[in-house]
Amino acid sequence: MLSDNELLPQEVDILNRLTGYTLDFNAMTVVTNLYRAGQGLKVKMEREVLSEYGLSFTAFSILYNLWIWGSMETRNLAKSAGVTVATVSSIANTLERKKLCRRIVDEKDRRLVHLSLTPKGREIIEELYPKFNEGEKTIVKGISQEDLQKITKLLRKIIRNMDQEL
Repeated sequence: MLSDNELLPQEVDILNRLTGYTLDFNAMTVVTNLYRAGQGLKVKMEREVLSEYGLSFTAFSILYNLWIWGSMETRNLAKSAGVTVATVSSIANTLERKKLCRRIVDEKDRRLVHLSLTPKGREIIEELYPKFNEGEKTIVKGISQEDLQKITKLLRKIIRNMDQEL
């Protein structure tokens, strides 16, 4: 098993192919690992937790945001869930068919649409979230609370960097 700072054979191969370029290998490694971790997390949670409820990770994210923040306008929900407004609209169609959320058209500006949880949606997310959190705990097991706090702080810096670029 590799230690935390050893390179995988594929990473050594990539570095050898990129020799001569002026690149920031630390940035490349961090972003590559963030991507791999994010994709792995999404697949694991969909397979082990969300499949029982017939939900994608994005559908879960939307339900979670509505549960935490209450009714949200679709643009704000898209930003919070890290997806496009079109994706929110598409997933909202599915969640509405399942009677988990509803659309509310703004009375003052009919172009604005808010989503909110239905009672059934609230019941599902309240049942689901403890199971989801068990999956989260499994993903970070073996990492100290101090390191988890450091990771959180660093990830928030990365998120702020990306938000500033938009």
